[in-house]
Amino acid sequence: MLPSPDHPDITGGIYNAEPVPAWQITVYEPQATPAWFGEGITYGIFPDRFRRGGTLSPDRPLKPWDAVPDYKPSPDGVIRRNDCFGGDLAGIREKLPYLRSLGVTTLYLNPIFRAQSNHRYDTGDYERIDPLLGDEADFGALCRDAHALGMRVLLDGVFSHTGADSRYFNAEGTYDSVGAAQSEDSPYYPWYRFRHWPDDYDCWWDVRALPCVEETCPSYLDYILRGEDSVVRRWMRAGADGWRLDVADELPDEFLETLRTVVRGEKPDAAVIGEVWEDASNKVAYGRRRHYFEGRQLDGVMNYPLRDAILRFVQGGDALEFRTAMEALRENYPPQAFASLMNFLGTHDTVRILTQLGCENPPEEQDARAVFRLSPAERARGKALLRLATAILYAFPGSPMIFYGDEAGLEGFEDPFNRRGYPWGREDAELLAWYRLLGTVRTHTAALKRGRLRFVTALGDTLAFVRETDGETLLCAVNRGGLPREIRCGWRHPAAESLLNGVRARVADGELACTLPAGSCMWLIGRDE
Repeated sequence: MLPSPDHPDITGGIYNAEPVPAWQITVYEPQATPAWFGEGITYGIFPDRFRRGGTLSPDRPLKPWDAVPDYKPSPDGVIRRNDCFGGDLAGIREKLPYLRSLGVTTLYLNPIFRAQSNHRYDTGDYERIDPLLGDEADFGALCRDAHALGMRVLLDGVFSHTGADSRYFNAEGTYDSVGAAQSEDSPYYPWYRFRHWPDDYDCWWDVRALPCVEETCPSYLDYILRGEDSVVRRWMRAGADGWRLDVADELPDEFLETLRTVVRGEKPDAAVIGEVWEDASNKVAYGRRRHYFEGRQLDGVMNYPLRDAILRFVQGGDALEFRTAMEALRENYPPQAFASLMNFLGTHDTVRILTQLGCENPPEEQDARAVFRLSPAERARGKALLRLATAILYAFPGSPMIFYGDEAGLEGFEDPFNRRGYPWGREDAELLAWYRLLGTVRTHTAALKRGRLRFVTALGDTLAFVRETDGETLLCAVNRGGLPREIRCGWRHPAAESLLNGVRARVADGELACTLPAGSCMWLIGRDE
């Protein structure tokens, strides 16, 4: 036993001068998360750009479907994001059989409530479907048809701010209500944080069109959550099966806990998924530790750490880094939360995945980025890497999410170039067939939906892991390198069947062995006799 150098007179213990690695213990209340979400496949839709149903008479002119979205400021210097292409709820409903052919079980809709922008994150009226998309009857019909096909509907809840041009703030006088920007006697005035009324107020990322709300204001809580006909209750009764919460780190604990209680009260198996870009188990936002996974707030979150790890690996990173990052996440997350993550490669906030993986020298000028298209060689490279990335994505615990058009080969840099219209009639047939294959296998494979995760190989350019249930094991292996790699692992089944790419395996004496070609991926499955 050695004395401490700081306290030489103290003995009786062991002093270790080496730094102790950081570690975490996550304490949580057991909770049941909805199996339908984590075991299924999600499809993310930016409603204005997916499909025109052709039933609406829009009050705004529509851009040609194949046009480049507006990206330049208006004459007054403001980028308004209010150009519309005419996608609507009827169009989504029309394409439900197509989505089912991809194995989709959850529709995640970007905001659908009335707003001035095409993205609708500037809510104008929570009680009304945007007329450009349809009405409440259209929403109900979409939900009924989706449910009949075994699909659920997840709405985007934007509750940390509203639009300045809204029923509640009414800075433009568009609505017949008395908004907070019009009178301090407005019933909505307590919802907002004015530094100097009416022209200086707290707003999201200093965007004046997005005034922040005081989420714990009793009248706001009643309106959005607690009231008998609150916004959340109303749309769940209309057919929604859960909510994806925009900027969840800006929603107070009280709000999140109340929301989950209300949502579960309406539908006991409803899902609540948060937008969190980091490890959600130890997230600190605005100086406060968050409590998302302690049992009373979120079922899962958007899995940005997985996206980052997949992209790093397939673009040249070490497989051990992937394993380390994902094992840290698995250690930190409660098991039910780890199984309820929304896993994705692209969203409305990111560069299109094909462009991300294929483009070698991105142009800097915005005009060039607006019209950029991958060269044939870049597109081939992007597709090859995308196959590797999706093989991992679909085999990992949680729900793989397709951002509309990724399966069809849609390209584009950042917002708004990642929000072009779905290329109906011009889909990349090869990619579409690949996504359908992945969806079909996942739909019919228990190990992919709820199997335990175990890493087999994580070395350099080779990554392999298994998902296993009591009677079934699926091996996912990816070789992003330029040489063939041998994969070996323990195998308790008498044989292994190839589900992707036709790679043959040898099984003998409880071991599986196979050679994975350069730049390829495989899924092998074994079942008990």
